[in-house]
Amino acid sequence: MQDIINNLSKQAKDKHNENKKFFAKLKKKPPKNLDYIMQELHEDAFEKTDCLECANCCKTTGPLFTDKDIERIAKSFRLKPQQFIDQYLRIDEENDYVLQSVPCTFLGADNYCSIYDVRPKACREFPHTDRKKFQQISNLTLKNVSICPAAFNIVEAMKKRIG
Repeated sequence: MQDIINNLSKQAKDKHNENKKFFAKLKKKPPKNLDYIMQELHEDAFEKTDCLECANCCKTTGPLFTDKDIERIAKSFRLKPQQFIDQYLRIDEENDYVLQSVPCTFLGADNYCSIYDVRPKACREFPHTDRKKFQQISNLTLKNVSICPAAFNIVEAMKKRIG
């Protein structure tokens, strides 16, 4: 798995222009059944992908924390939301709450998440490849193919399937 992760950034960079053109075309005229196609491709990719072997998303990026995320996670720690914020989060350049540092504080050496049951929405939905109206998040997907081997494979399968 480490070899795949190590090569992912280069592969994503090599495919970037091709993917950008594909998504521009997709945005203009998405197939009527795009959400169903994406659901299928997402499920296929994650049948072959063990996130616990990888955890590259947790090692290299940090999620955005919504107010609901903060309340839920703080409650699980028996902290007040502000205490949780002070201990673990910072405000980024876009005025969003994010982790103070990466890799994620809550990622264990075994790639298990210590707050998995209450994890942020951004983590639950990553890499967002099964989201409705998928064509609206193409910029996010372009970033995620360099982080997530499954997202990379989903986009490659998508280009073959949709053309």
